Amino acid sequence: MSYRADKIMSLTGGHLESKTEKGLKNTFHRVLKGGMHGICFSAYEEGQKTGDQLTEKQIRRRMKIIKPYTKWVRTFSCTDGNELIPIIAKEFGIKTLVGAWLGSDAEINKKEVEGLINLANKGFVDIAAVGNEVMYRGDLTEDELLGFMYQVKKAIPNVPMGYVDAYYEFAKRPRITEASDVVLANCYPYWEGCSIEYSLIYMKDMFARAVKAGNGKKVIITETGWPSQGLGLLGAKPSHENAMKYFINAQEWSREDNIEMFYFSSFDESWKVDTEGDVGAYWGLWDKDENPKFLPKKLASKVKKLLF
Repeated sequence: MSYRADKIMSLTGGHLESKTEKGLKNTFHRVLKGGMHGICFSAYEEGQKTGDQLTEKQIRRRMKIIKPYTKWVRTFSCTDGNELIPIIAKEFGIKTLVGAWLGSDAEINKKEVEGLINLANKGFVDIAAVGNEVMYRGDLTEDELLGFMYQVKKAIPNVPMGYVDAYYEFAKRPRITEASDVVLANCYPYWEGCSIEYSLIYMKDMFARAVKAGNGKKVIITETGWPSQGLGLLGAKPSHENAMKYFINAQEWSREDNIEMFYFSSFDESWKVDTEGDVGAYWGLWDKDENPKFLPKKLASKVKKLLF
């Protein structure tokens, strides 16, 4: 067996260690311009938080920004204006993975599920996600979650339905996996303290474990990403450089192996520091003011002028 340079990406990612900051930004721009399968979308502006009402105007403005770079968007809620996101996405020609946010509030859960079913029946949902990391947080019992999943499946039988959680939950909870039409797995090497050098291999292992648990069902990576600022976690260090490297490797693997992946996230969100600490505010490809974070300044300015 001889050396094959074109196969190195399949294990360790691209050769990014020797690149200058400018070279890394240029590579990032090339990969971003090539397009993503999907992105996790948020319309919350600076000063807003979950529970605040989103407007059609702010959703449209941000949808216009991401439109050139993605085929799909993932949403997390069907209330408080979030229900407008899949409607507007369809106008932009973008496919939708639409989530109903489930928690400990029974009344909100009811509204979320009804909203998801309503959007799906009107043709705005390509994949339905019933809950996000509910088992991880412990907000519902497994039986309660399954009740919502089967309710949605019965109401919209022609729309693929699944539940979103960390990749390892699908092996631990076979009833949930069985109820899912598609396995929706969050894969974060960062949150398990993995250093950037081994992050791609680590994510591939996460994905493989979800595939094994799925037993033949399609597996979609519903979240993965790397923060650009913050204190870090064990060997995982946030930085602009590491965020660019992770994005580049993740997207190139996604294309090479035909992995359906939703990158987290579209825009920085300051409100997330309450639940995730300082890194929570810095997962976006665009900053809180909607400026591209990782492009050369002149190019970033040019891109924004073209949009607005």
